[in-house]
Amino acid sequence: MENFLAQAAAQSAMSVLTHDTPWRDDTITLFGKTHLVPRRTALYGDSDATYTYSRIRMTPLPWTPMLNALRADVAAAAQQSFNAVLLNLYRDGRDSNGWHADDEPELGPDPVIASMSLGATRVMQFKRRDGNERFALDLPSGSLLIMRGDSQRDWLHCIPKRRGVTEPRINLTFRFIAPHHGGSGH
Repeated sequence: MENFLAQAAAQSAMSVLTHDTPWRDDTITLFGKTHLVPRRTALYGDSDATYTYSRIRMTPLPWTPMLNALRADVAAAAQQSFNAVLLNLYRDGRDSNGWHADDEPELGPDPVIASMSLGATRVMQFKRRDGNERFALDLPSGSLLIMRGDSQRDWLHCIPKRRGVTEPRINLTFRFIAPHHGGSGH
């Protein structure tokens, strides 16, 4: 849904989240080397919606009134309840997210992920795990992408680096995390 949020509402949310979010700078270890994650993150949600991915454990911050209102609107559009939202701040085109699926055990076998974009338009790429198909979507400010069904089981997605992008983007991924699952993620 390209115009899920009106541009004025998207700009306002972008401004509030940029300045009021206690962003995290996490590290990840790949092939024995530790690197700074190439984006900033924050998790908001119900108190029991702890989330772990890539060995990074996140305890949710309490819902803000704005995020709770967005959650209600997104839940209505997705026809799905959500108990957490993972925020990713891509400061510019140098920030990215590599190929992955949101398939951590605490998300269940067929998770519904509702991804809202604010700020700079970025490309999200998709590829089937079997390598037979690829496509890409532009995600402009105010858009909502709902991934459901076999999307996390059969597909990988990424936000690649983009040289010409100089403005920030915030991505809000609404999800339902099984309470007290204790999963370890990928």
